Amino acid sequence: MTALKKSWIMSANSADTDFPLNNLPYGVFSLDGGETRCGVAIGDMILDVSGCEEAGVLTAGNEPVFDVPFWNGFMDLGAEAWDKFRAVLTAALSEGSEKQPVLEPHLVAQSSVSMHMPFAVSEYTDFYAGRQHAENMGAILRGSPDLPPNWLHIPIGYNGRASTVVVSGTDIHRPLGQTKAPDEDMPSFGPSKRLDIELEMGAIVGTGSTMGLPITVDQADKMIFGYVLLNDWSARDIQGWEYAPLGPFQGKAFGTTISPWIVTSAALETFRTATPPRDKELLPYLAESKDGLYDINLEVTMQPEGAVTATTVTRTNYSRMYYSAAQQLCHHAVSGCEMSPGDLLGSGTISGPAKPEFGSLMELSWAGREPFRLDTGETRTFIEDGDTLTLKGYAQGDGFKIGFGDCQGKILPSVKMPTNT
Repeated sequence: MTALKKSWIMSANSADTDFPLNNLPYGVFSLDGGETRCGVAIGDMILDVSGCEEAGVLTAGNEPVFDVPFWNGFMDLGAEAWDKFRAVLTAALSEGSEKQPVLEPHLVAQSSVSMHMPFAVSEYTDFYAGRQHAENMGAILRGSPDLPPNWLHIPIGYNGRASTVVVSGTDIHRPLGQTKAPDEDMPSFGPSKRLDIELEMGAIVGTGSTMGLPITVDQADKMIFGYVLLNDWSARDIQGWEYAPLGPFQGKAFGTTISPWIVTSAALETFRTATPPRDKELLPYLAESKDGLYDINLEVTMQPEGAVTATTVTRTNYSRMYYSAAQQLCHHAVSGCEMSPGDLLGSGTISGPAKPEFGSLMELSWAGREPFRLDTGETRTFIEDGDTLTLKGYAQGDGFKIGFGDCQGKILPSVKMPTNT
């Protein structure tokens, strides 16, 4: 396994940091309410690559790509440019680098910045590709863990809303919508009472495909720029009433939170792990030539408003998925659907075989029938107003971690429905 790479930025050499030299994730930040700028996390600092480009210290192409507050322009340069820039960054930030004097003025402390969306989301697609989650939901909703007939053959997904994908730290209002109790003849309107999380990973498409032309799994793998933690907030009661026959709509459209740093596929390469054995052989177009998942430890904490500490409510691993992001992307494009730089693919809820590994509150409370206890002594079935939910994740290396930063959101009360005038 790859060992820790030493940097002249001392905080990057700690075994506890999410951002060693081995990582170098990409984000967008602002300082004291100033302009948003592209940056690279290294230890407890951020290298202002927009400033480096302006000063001619670091460049990624023949034309400026960091003069805009998102990484899409850089993504559009393609995999060869990604690898070259990463190599330049690694050398420049390595222990003993001659670049230290010219880069030091472009370092800012992470503690003094605000983080913003790291890329402009073109489209958002959410998948349903975690087997344990799918079986749990079947058992809860239909009384049987049996999977739908198509589940073992294709990565099931739906098109979500790019407009409500937000960066960590953005508050989410409890959504309004229609719900219907089983013993009522008519639906009612009001705030969701079964607000939930979904613990997911998000894959970011870096280079696109052409409408009408399918892509292979290997091509899809090379198109993925990097990954973020992703919380696909879910209003289970709204979703339960509306989803038949076309699937999720308003129960999912009100908010999706991602972590602020894009961890590149290159940084995760040594953590690849295989997709699970198949009950049924996949059709040839979904065959992988190399391991498609990553060994990434994941956890979720819940902190009620006013509580001093947060309670860890679940721990699991990205390797629990049944389909890889490359398989999902391949299947997405196989009909001829054009994929674009900045497309975001949600993995689907990641759950393990035991209850402490379940990736949603719907599973942890078994649809509200089994409340779970927090460290504060309170109990929960679903999210209450004022609760802060935080997703964390990292790949564990030899003396270092590849982390993503927190994916956090606080639930605010629902807004009042306006009246017609």
